[in-house]
This record gives sequence, C-alpha cells and structure tokens, in this order.
Amino acid sequence: MLTELQIKNVAIIDSVNIEFGNGFNVLTGETGAGKSILIDSINMALGGRTSRDLVRTGAEYAYAQAVFEISPKIRKKLEELDIEAEEDTLILSRKITSEGKSTCKINGITSPLAVVREIGELLLTIHGQQDNHSLLKSSAHREFVDNYAKNTDLLYNYKSHYDKYTDLCSQYESLNNTEFDKERRLDLLRYSFEEIENAELKKGEEEELEQRREFLTNIESIMSNVSEAYNSLYGDEMSSSAYDMIENASRCLESASEYDEDLGRYYETISSALADIDDVTRDLKSYIDSVDYEAGELDMVEERLALISNLKRKYNCADIAEIIAYAEKCKAEIESIENLDNNLVELEQKISEEKTKMTASAKNLTNSRIKAGEILSKAIMQELSELDMSKVKFAVNITECEYNKNGCDDIEFLISTNPGETLKPLSKIASGGEMSRIMLAIKSVLSENDIVDTMIFDEIDTGVSGRAAQKISEKICKISRTKQVLCITHLAQIASMADRQYLIEKSSSEEHTSTNVRLLSKDERKKELSRIIGGVSVTETTLKAANEMLEQAEKLKGQK
Repeated sequence: MLTELQIKNVAIIDSVNIEFGNGFNVLTGETGAGKSILIDSINMALGGRTSRDLVRTGAEYAYAQAVFEISPKIRKKLEELDIEAEEDTLILSRKITSEGKSTCKINGITSPLAVVREIGELLLTIHGQQDNHSLLKSSAHREFVDNYAKNTDLLYNYKSHYDKYTDLCSQYESLNNTEFDKERRLDLLRYSFEEIENAELKKGEEEELEQRREFLTNIESIMSNVSEAYNSLYGDEMSSSAYDMIENASRCLESASEYDEDLGRYYETISSALADIDDVTRDLKSYIDSVDYEAGELDMVEERLALISNLKRKYNCADIAEIIAYAEKCKAEIESIENLDNNLVELEQKISEEKTKMTASAKNLTNSRIKAGEILSKAIMQELSELDMSKVKFAVNITECEYNKNGCDDIEFLISTNPGETLKPLSKIASGGEMSRIMLAIKSVLSENDIVDTMIFDEIDTGVSGRAAQKISEKICKISRTKQVLCITHLAQIASMADRQYLIEKSSSEEHTSTNVRLLSKDERKKELSRIIGGVSVTETTLKAANEMLEQAEKLKGQK
C-alpha cells in the first residue's frame, strides 16, 4: 500500500509530505484547490505520462516520491524483475526538469521509465471519470471480461497462432499474385542474373583494376625514373657510376687501414653500402626486364571498370560483393517462381494446419469468456443491488465476429435499468450517475482477484447524490476492508465513511499561490463536512448534520 507521498515544485505545490494509512483515505477540498495535482504527482512517480508543464513556475524541477509497503505477492513479482525491496518497502521517485529531462529511481537507483511504469501497474490503479466513458467502448468490455477470466495465457496462445496464420496468408497472397506476372518477372530476373553472371566478377577485382589503371597511366614516368636510377647507380659505357666511385673509395680505405686500424671501420661501412647498392641495382635491372604491359591494356582496364560501375549503379549496389549477392538473390527467386506451384501447395497445407490451431485456441478463449461472462454478470448485478440498483438487469453479450488479434468475439455489456425493459447497450440506457455505479460495481468485482493493493478513486462519484451517493460510500468502504483506498470526492456521504480525511487547501497572495494537504482531526472533519454540506458557510445546522453523518458512518462500518 501507499504509505507516503512527497511532492516538490509540482504545479502550485511548493512542498507537501503526506502519510497515508491502510483502509479508506479520503481527500476533500474546494474546487481548484489542487486535488488533481495529487493524482498527477502519484502518476508521475509511477512512470505515467507527464510533461514539464508540471514544473512549478520559477522552479528548476518537479519531484514526486511514492513509498510503498509491499505484500508477498508483489515482492514475488518484483523478484521476477530483479528488483529488491528492503524490509518490504519500495520507493519510486521521479524528477522532471524545466527543460523536460526526466529521471526515475527505484530505491534510489536510477531505472528506465518503462521498468518503473511496469512496477507501478503492480502497486496501484487509478480510476477516474474517464473510466466511465470507457464503458461505452466494447473494447473495454472485452478487457474487463479477459481480466476477470484471467485469459492472459489463452490470449497469448491465440495471438501466436493468429500471427502465424496471417503471416502465411500474406506469403500465399504474395506468391499467388506472382503467378499472374510470373513470366515477366522471370524474364527480368533471368536477364539480371545472366548479365551479372556473364560479367564474371570477382571480389576485390575493382580495387586491383584501379591500382593497375594507376600504374598504366604513369608507366612512362615510372620506367624513365627507374632506368635513370639504374644508370646513376651502375653507370654505362659513356659515364662513370656511383658504384664505381664507391668501389674505388673502398679500395683506398682498405689500403690505408693497413697503416691505421681506426680507418678499418670506415672501410667496413662503405663495403656494406657497396653490397647494398649491388643488390639494388640488380633488382632494378630485374624490374626493368620484368615490366610487362601491352598497348591498349589501359583501355581494357577502363572498360572493365566502367562495366563494374554500370552494374553497381544499375542494381543499386555499393561494391562487387553486393552485386554478386544480388545475383544470388535473383537466382533464388527464379528457383522459387519456377517452383511456384509446389510452394503454393505447401503454403496451403501450412495455412490449413495453422488455421486449425488458431480456431481451436479461439474456441478455448471464447468458452472461457462465455463462462466468465455469466459469472461476471451475476457478480455485477449483486454489486449493483448493493448500490441501490436492485432492479437492474446486466448481461455480458458475446457474439461471433471475424478473426482478429483478440479472437473471434464481439463483447458488449447490456443493461436494463427498469423492469420490463429489454437489455440494451450501456451507451443507450445508462445515465451519468448510473455509469458511476456500474463502473464501481465492475471495479469492485475485478479487485477481488487483483494483485494491486491500492486503489484510487478520482471523483468517480460525479453525477451522483442522495441515496445513491450513500450506497457508493458504503461500497468503497467495503472495498477498503481488503484494499487501501484513496478517494477524492465532493460528497459528504463518501467523505464521512473514511477512516482518515485529508484537506487540500489553496492559499494565495498577490505574488504567490500554493497548495497544502493536512490530516484532519475529528473536530476538523466536522467542519469540513459541514462546509461540503452547506457550500461556503458553516452553521450550527450543518455542523449537527456533519456530526450525525460521522456517527452514522461509524455505526455502518461497525456493522460491515
């Protein structure tokens, strides 16, 4: 359950710290005092959608922290997510800067928003006026029934078969369309494959050709420089060479070293250089003799590179490897089309098998929904009876529809609010106040098997008054015996039934507006209930009525 909520710089709230207890907690206050900000703050801490607009004007950031005391069931779920809770306590917090940057933490450790949101859904649910509107959508009715029937595994099994079936049908349709355009497609594929195949491309060939083109383009300069280098080193018949002069220097130093040993090291150095020059000149001669190229070879290289460039452009490929891969793809598609009839027969068989599996899983899902719908209808009528709607008839209508990702069932809630009237869709029968009670009845039934320990009702009593309001207060009180309930309300009947009542107040000056929340004492509760009953003024009459409501509430809670 939610034990503590800390809020800083959220909308008109400077700083608020609220400690909640188990059972029934109610929050009241005048319109515009900031009740919705509390819900926004809780939603923010639990990873819900929000925006930087929540940051208080002039503040650098908005911050919300929710502290939970968790049950063994929740602890087990958290362990599956590799989240540890110290001493059965879990702390979720979130900070949003004025620039829109969001940071979430679990027990002080920064965590992804998606993980925080997933954990938040296990801890708390918020039910507001928008939930009443969801009752008008049949998709919501299906979700209610599936949740009640615990159809998670059945839905997963069905969806896996449905996805496979639709994928196979798409493949079949694609191949079947190919049948009509088979010959044209085959001609195109064969032409592409043969063009690439006839090019006899090799991986790395383009790089080698570019290097050869560079060589051939500069062959004259290369040969001229190499020949001149060779002649300079080794000489010719008309001139002396570097080799001859170094050899003469070597002989001279060799003779001189006989009389001065220190000159011997110079002799050795020059002798070594002479040997190296001898090797170089020999290699240069071999290079000159070995250079082999033909007139017109450059043109052939250019033509080959142009062919490769054309194929790359034509088939939108970056290199030869991609061109070869494209040819292989063409070949595979050619084989597939040539074997089209066999492939279609094979796909038809797979589609038939998968449809059988999908149909069976859909039937299991339908049977589970029908069974759950019957039980849910009776349970909701029982709850509605306790909400002063004893003459209402309620039914879960399940009809067959085309297969879709959720099965083959159209599910719609039907209701008859007066004796003798036929069952009709909720949208055509129920009033706003009736919608509130129907939604509360559904939530009450579903909460019995829900792992969530905390339920928040945000003005779910809208459009309700008098006896109906009293019945709603008793129903919420009943829920609070097994769940922690936080309820925002404008109705005295509901506020009087709470175990704890918090007042949300807004104070303003010329330059500053802020909201505060505080737990009310018994006497303060009387005054707040008196204000709700009387509007603005508090009189002896309204105080007396408030006191009677609190005393009556204590009696009712004792009886419950």
